[in-house]
Amino acid sequence: MSTVIENLLARKQKLVEQLDQAQAVEERDKIEHQLEQINTALDFLDRPEPKDGR
Repeated sequence: MSTVIENLLARKQKLVEQLDQAQAVEERDKIEHQLEQINTALDFLDRPEPKDGR
């Protein structure tokens, strides 16, 4: 699973760099939406698994 997290973090870094350079509002909105999706995925993957198997 660490590979998935590493890939998400790498993608997030690229998007942050793109966001710094983005001029158009639509482009910034699109990048911000993708960042939100990545953050949600990272939050989900970072949750500890329940001990009772649920």
